[in-house]
Amino acid sequence: MLAAGAAPARAQPHARILLKADQSPGGADAAIAAALDVGERTVARVRARWVAGGWAGAVPRRGPRRASARRLDGAGEARLIALACGAPPAGRERWTLRPLAQGLVEARVGEGIAPHPVRATLKKASASPG
Repeated sequence: MLAAGAAPARAQPHARILLKADQSPGGADAAIAAALDVGERTVARVRARWVAGGWAGAVPRRGPRRASARRLDGAGEARLIALACGAPPAGRERWTLRPLAQGLVEARVGEGIAPHPVRATLKKASASPG
């Protein structure tokens, strides 16, 4: 992996840590950290992940720790676009994000929808009343 140089940049230091640890079985984390210019905590963490999960657990980059649920599903997005393409509320010339979010809550599409998911949905959908 290291000789070919085709490994991802984040995986190479972890592979080097494991090689150094294998070459000097009694080697301290401080010596490995100094030789590779990484933190001692990084060396300890890579070694612990090696013990727990082997090569696949120690070298490749981990994915995201949590995946948040989508605020608006397909039906909610359709309601949002229909609302945005409709007439704006009384006293306003056009829709803004806060009234759209409040309109979704009133329509019981979701609870406590913030303006950011509304903006992201409208940007993704390229919705316009024209």
